[in-house]
Amino acid sequence: MQVLEKAFGYITRECEGRIQVLVFEQNTAGAGIQIPKGTVEEGETPLEAVIREMAEETGLTNLEVKGLIAHDYAEHYSGALQKRYFYHLISNDSRPTWQHNPTGVNEGNLQFTFYWIEDKDAVVLAKGHGDYLYRIFGPFVR
Repeated sequence: MQVLEKAFGYITRECEGRIQVLVFEQNTAGAGIQIPKGTVEEGETPLEAVIREMAEETGLTNLEVKGLIAHDYAEHYSGALQKRYFYHLISNDSRPTWQHNPTGVNEGNLQFTFYWIEDKDAVVLAKGHGDYLYRIFGPFVR
């Protein structure tokens, strides 16, 4: 069985003393609310992938990588096995919301609408996307 590697990014910022996490919705039905993520390409490390994917999906290029917060294996709804890497990245972006057309392969007709959440239960994220949010919003994280 082939394992597909995925790099997820919990992009955070501090706003009025509160930690916020970036999420998005896309212009296709049924996709749900997500965090930015993407496939680790051949010859690329997961860290390189998360930096590239965050720029492609969000348009943000001035992100500070705080670190890898978790990695695991999970079965995708398609039946494929994924090795998932969850990174914490920090942004200084002040916009409350924006739209971006992702620049990755096969994303030409997509538009993402981004906004920030302040609580792990603020929205219902797509399956697997919120698995490690507690590590961002936990009481000892800053």
